[in-house]
Amino acid sequence: MSQVATVRTLWIGIKSERPLKRISSYVGSPSKRILDLMLALSLLITLSPIILIIALAIKSTSPGPIFFRQLRYGARQRPYVILKFRSMYHTQQVEHEVRQATQGDPRVTPIGRFLRKTSLDELPQLFNVIRGEMSIIGPRPHAVCHDDHYMRRIPQYARRFCVKPGITGLAQVCGARGETRTDGDMQRRIDLDIYYIENGSVLLDMKILIATAHEVFFSANAY
Repeated sequence: MSQVATVRTLWIGIKSERPLKRISSYVGSPSKRILDLMLALSLLITLSPIILIIALAIKSTSPGPIFFRQLRYGARQRPYVILKFRSMYHTQQVEHEVRQATQGDPRVTPIGRFLRKTSLDELPQLFNVIRGEMSIIGPRPHAVCHDDHYMRRIPQYARRFCVKPGITGLAQVCGARGETRTDGDMQRRIDLDIYYIENGSVLLDMKILIATAHEVFFSANAY
């Protein structure tokens, strides 16, 4: 069985709304932090020409800043500012909107559509990793208002703040990526986040990275 298929089967049988049993010793360890720094720095150096091209393309095709900044909750619910390449038209209204992007969303620029489809808009979060605000792999951070909303509706939602948020995560490679239309969609994502918090390891991180590369090229849930 391929690594991608192996990771995608992990969510099957995970009991919904169950309490957190334990926290993996790996997910908050110095070794994970060292691996995060090594990978983030390596990717920034390797992808620096692509990052420069994207920045120039954004600046030359639509008015507004290169980066999108928004407040998110990190580990222990500490707020931080997440960085992304701007993928939407820059207006005062959009700057303060937290509505999830939908398929065919008119707010998304042509180049932004490509960036979101390939997840290249997430590359600036490597700086968040270097600053210690995020990890390469962990629960994906949501807008603060969405966190506040779902903490009132989804049991165990706040457990995801036991660890640093990630650029990618188990939920994103198990079909729980993209728009969450119902509480059930979010519950499935949280179940997978809790599974990772309990069972995170170097091997699982490697499997998620391989599956993430596959998602970049073949996912239908990114828009």
